[in-house]
Amino acid sequence: MSSAKPTPAPSGPADSKAVQSGEVRSSAIMAAGTLVSRFLGFGKTWMLAAALGLGSTVNDTFINANNLPNLIFLLVAGGVFNAVLVPQIIKASKAPDKGADYISRLLTLAVLVLLTLTLLVTLLAPWVIELTTQGYSPQQKALAVSFAFWCLPQIFFYGLYALLTQVLNAHGAFGPAMWAPILNNIVAIAGLSMFIWTFGANVSNPHTLDTWGSSQTLLVAGFSTIGVISQTAILLVPVFRLRLGLRPRFGWRGVGLGQAARLSVWTLATAAVGQLAFLYVMRIATIPGAERLRLEQAGDPAADSLPGNAVLEVASQLYLLPHSIIALSLATVLFNRMTRASQAGDRAALRTALSHGLRTMAVATVFGALALFALAGPLGMFFSGGVPQDGVMLAQTLTILALSTPFMSANFMMSRVFYANEDARTPFLIQLVLAVVNVVAAFTIQFLPFDQIIFAIATLYTGGNVLSVILSAVFLRRLLGHLDGPRIANAYIRMGYAALGSALAGAVALWLLGSYSREGFAWSTPAAALVTIAVVGPVMLAAYLLLLKLFRVTELSDLLQPLLGRLRRQSEAAPAGGLPEGAAATRARPERATVSVDTGLIPRISGEFDAASFRAGPDLGEQDERAGRAGPDGGYLPAEDLPNTAEGGLGRGDIPLPGRRTYQGPAGHNPYFPFGGKKKK
Repeated sequence: MSSAKPTPAPSGPADSKAVQSGEVRSSAIMAAGTLVSRFLGFGKTWMLAAALGLGSTVNDTFINANNLPNLIFLLVAGGVFNAVLVPQIIKASKAPDKGADYISRLLTLAVLVLLTLTLLVTLLAPWVIELTTQGYSPQQKALAVSFAFWCLPQIFFYGLYALLTQVLNAHGAFGPAMWAPILNNIVAIAGLSMFIWTFGANVSNPHTLDTWGSSQTLLVAGFSTIGVISQTAILLVPVFRLRLGLRPRFGWRGVGLGQAARLSVWTLATAAVGQLAFLYVMRIATIPGAERLRLEQAGDPAADSLPGNAVLEVASQLYLLPHSIIALSLATVLFNRMTRASQAGDRAALRTALSHGLRTMAVATVFGALALFALAGPLGMFFSGGVPQDGVMLAQTLTILALSTPFMSANFMMSRVFYANEDARTPFLIQLVLAVVNVVAAFTIQFLPFDQIIFAIATLYTGGNVLSVILSAVFLRRLLGHLDGPRIANAYIRMGYAALGSALAGAVALWLLGSYSREGFAWSTPAAALVTIAVVGPVMLAAYLLLLKLFRVTELSDLLQPLLGRLRRQSEAAPAGGLPEGAAATRARPERATVSVDTGLIPRISGEFDAASFRAGPDLGEQDERAGRAGPDGGYLPAEDLPNTAEGGLGRGDIPLPGRRTYQGPAGHNPYFPFGGKKKK
């Protein structure tokens, strides 16, 4: 029996059904918003290629400048927001005043810090461009600085968006943050549409540095920033509807951010190391674009076959798709199961949860890898902006990246074990090794022939994903004893055979549609490429599902249950293989307040700010057995004096979760906060 206090008003069956129905609707709205946003995001990518050209110098320059706000935010402030502010907001929301006073102070402080950071970085835009590019001519550098002045203010709005998202999530409003990016994409698409209407598409009216002007910059970079502003501003509506009475509040002594940051040092270091290495790799990726400009000015036709960083980015967005849809969803479902097993010191249950996650996730990611590999040609042509040569370069890059998709997702799932075990030190060590490999390899890659640099960086990403799985496996073996290797390998082999058969079926269909000839139907226009994808994709999927059944891959049914359970909020009530029978009757522990950073080799790409990384919030109606309290008075986080109970972690076991040493008593009684000009003694 738990010593938790009874809830003030137990819900009857009717109430339970009403709550469950509301949760289903909320989850469905979130899922729909995410899917629509991703669809529009790819629409924006297609429009950008149509407007500027996938293989153009202007597009390369804009991509680099538009990446900077997201990367700088994640480097300087992203780790602090994830590891420090998110747990604080979650806990503060349980105070009697719903955290109004506390959150007002956090928001005031964060806004001031973000504003200072944004102004400083924007004023230093020429220096930032100099630091993050290599080989740019004075003319290209001037355009990059112009783009940067328009794009760098996004840093402030990314940070504010992350904070508002968490305030909403902490109070049970998950939908708005999932739908807000849709407005961002619509605004950006509108700007690109006006660009094409006014100045013409790149395929018919090539846009170069010599023909570029301030009006084009406004429609491309300006509308990109306006989209981010709109995405943030629209969240103010649901925040005001919470009626928290948020307002500027100063006086931050006793807020506890310093202590929380000290406890989160490994998480912060992981984010910093990963982003610094990624920035250096992106600097090397700018070299081919600069060389292509010189070849174009010299009239050398070799410029047409020189891929730049825009090609690398679109290929990265495509290869991340199976991971972002499947792995992130499944990891969210399994993370709580891993956490309970870790806190109970049950290595067998933790191993079972990991094995189940790796096998179930592979059903989708293995197929996704082979499908992207087989459809690389039509996908390349569709996103080429109407230039077949650019489509070929994109297809070549995508084929290198595609086959590493299962490894990237596997590493993400394996890293959840460390965070469930309250061990942030091991992911830091893994990220440190990957960062060293990245920097050393990127330094070497810059001396390769220019036409091989982007392909070499894609190979680096692939090798890094494989290496991350190997490193994670080494550390996990120390923690779990073994990783259920034979069972996982057997499942992956059977899925690989099924995916290979599916790819062969797709290859035949592609051959019939002329995809392997430059004069074939698939390469005639982007619309024809889209038709090819729409025809061949279902053929491959049908063949894959049939072969999965023939090879008796039972993990397919396991995949559907957690993903549907995320929509229905029932996955914890009926887990698919991995928990003892009695565990189904146990109330699920709320999701952790600590939000881990992705240790993948490719952080979030190009302004596609991922709200999901700031979306871990509590179910305030659930009970935290470890704290022995429940409900709004309860211990969503364990008591402050309790050390980490996880066993076998490689980190320090006596470090509690961040954000627990702050005052959370009655509103208006924090002795460190002045009220009415006085301090409570």
